[in-house]
Amino acid sequence: MPLDQDTQTDDAELLARYARGDTAATRTLTLRLTPRVFGHAFRVLGDRAEAEDVAQDAMLRLWKIAPEWQVDRAQVSTWLYRVTANLCTDRLRKRRTGPALDDIAEPADPAPGVEGQMQTRARMDALTAALQTLPERQRQAVVLRHIEGLANPEIADILDVGVEAVESLTARGKRALKAALAPQKQALGYSDDS
Repeated sequence: MPLDQDTQTDDAELLARYARGDTAATRTLTLRLTPRVFGHAFRVLGDRAEAEDVAQDAMLRLWKIAPEWQVDRAQVSTWLYRVTANLCTDRLRKRRTGPALDDIAEPADPAPGVEGQMQTRARMDALTAALQTLPERQRQAVVLRHIEGLANPEIADILDVGVEAVESLTARGKRALKAALAPQKQALGYSDDS
């Protein structure tokens, strides 16, 4: 089995192999982690180009720290999500002094005009827009828990808060998202049974 399809090898082992110059380990770790980091950054920032920049920067930081990585420090993915969260926070802070979110054009969808794809895209756009209305910490917690599928203790490590704070952040975020999306329910193709 090629190493880039390796799902058994631990991230920390792959990082150690990278530090020793193993290019196959680099490819596997990149293919495994970059989509997750990009997805998290995109959902938090709502901007594809910025998310790509954050993902690239986060991965570069991982490669830089690889030779000194200590296995007992944290999981590689937890460390990487934390770096990504911090990079997103930095960019969101810069935005506050920059142009308003309403002034930034939404990226065009290059997908073909199939009805199902249009509805999926409309739902994702609505979710992305609704996520942007949440306070930063709630947005981070909701994305990590309900979109990235991480457990509360791992999210607590990433956000540097307690597990109870994560539970509170995600609960408040979910309530706010539900309220923000409720008026669009029919337009997004959801019935009262959904």
